[in-house]
This record gives sequence, C-alpha cells and structure tokens, in this order.
Amino acid sequence: MVGILGKKIGMTHLFDEIGRVVPVTMIEAGPCYVVQIKTKETDGYDAIQMGFEEKPARLVKKVDAARFKKAGVTALRFVRELRIGDPSGYKVGQKIEADLFVKGDFVDVVGTSIGKGFQGGMKRWNWKGGPGGHGSMFHRAIGSIQSGARLGRVTKGHHMPGHMGDARITTQNLEVIKIDKENNLIIVKGAVPGHKNGYVMLKEAKKMPKGFIKHKVVVHTPKKGAKGPGQAAKAAPKK
Repeated sequence: MVGILGKKIGMTHLFDEIGRVVPVTMIEAGPCYVVQIKTKETDGYDAIQMGFEEKPARLVKKVDAARFKKAGVTALRFVRELRIGDPSGYKVGQKIEADLFVKGDFVDVVGTSIGKGFQGGMKRWNWKGGPGGHGSMFHRAIGSIQSGARLGRVTKGHHMPGHMGDARITTQNLEVIKIDKENNLIIVKGAVPGHKNGYVMLKEAKKMPKGFIKHKVVVHTPKKGAKGPGQAAKAAPKK
C-alpha cells in the first residue's frame, strides 16, 4: 500500500482521446516528506508518517517541532500515517512527489466531507416526505419513529434529524487521468470528498475494477543511474 498527501484544488473537465467530456478533480499532491517510520519491532505495526505543506515555525508545538527537527524537515501542516507492508524502502526525510502514480492507476481518495450543519430527515436521509396537498398537514415532519406498543422505546441508530457532513469519507476506484510532476498535480476522474483547498490522502486502490490490470508501484531510495523515488512501472499484461 502506497500513498501521498495533497490538497483539493477544484473540479474541471477534460476531453479524452475520442472527444468525450470527462469530469475531473485536480489535486495538488506533494511534495511530501517522511517524518517517521514505524515497524513491528518498535511500534507493533508497519507504517510511515508523512507530512505535506510547510507551516510557520511559530505555529508548531514544541513536541512536533522536535519531531520535524529529528527528521530533518521543515514544519509541516498536514501529517498523516499510512499503513504499509514493507517500510524498509523508505527513509526519514525522504521526498515523495506526484509521480508516485502513473496514468491509468486507480486510487482511493480520503477526505473530510463538507459540513452542512443541522439538517432535517429529508435532506439528511433522503426521506420521501408526506403528501404535497394543502390539506395533508404532513409534509417534511418526522412522523412515527417507533412502535410504542411492542417495544416502548426508540431503537438505537434510528435515522433522525441532526448534524450532517464534516465526516471522514473515502471515495474508491478513481482513475488517474493525468500526472503533472512539474506543478505537483494529480488529476483524477470524478469527484473527491471535501471543499476546495481541503486536505486529502490518495492511496493505492484496494478494490480494483474488473477488467483492469493493476500497475506495480515501487517506492525506493534513488541511486546513481536509477529512477527517482516513487517511480511506478507498469506490470506486464496478462495473456
């Protein structure tokens, strides 16, 4: 499992090879820096912590400032942890850029949905509502919420009006349409959760669509004559 942190820039559309309009979301992905590496021997599980977007030093807590100083990176605003099978290919302070993925890959995008405040049941849970006639006296109200004779209480988890949005959402299997390494942009097909300038996390898709070949993504420390970190290579097509 590999991934990168980024920021949602906004939505637009592109034209594919045959002239069809494709709605896309532009994400500023990276550069990210590895802040900490966790292993089973020291922490009980394998993971890496990476950060995105520089943050003024005056806004950093002393504990976090010590972590960034130890990693040899500047203070970062958005820090998240990513579980990974083998973290040996990473080093503290390593730079991860948008070329971690290639065109045709599928990613899962994790973000925070737009908060909508307190909402009624029709907006929050897509209730049908009552009749629209003037004499029904029942249009958008809650109505009956439980059988009083049998249980005499409201069951837990019953859909009711309340706070809507501002929750962690994962949108799966978004196709990578284009990679712009110079501008640190990853363009994916479709919409991603959150508002403009909201932070998101892109991860390798867990559930690949049927009929597609999964690319082999390799992240390593660059050597002389080798490709840069996060360079992805296409797997050989199945016969």
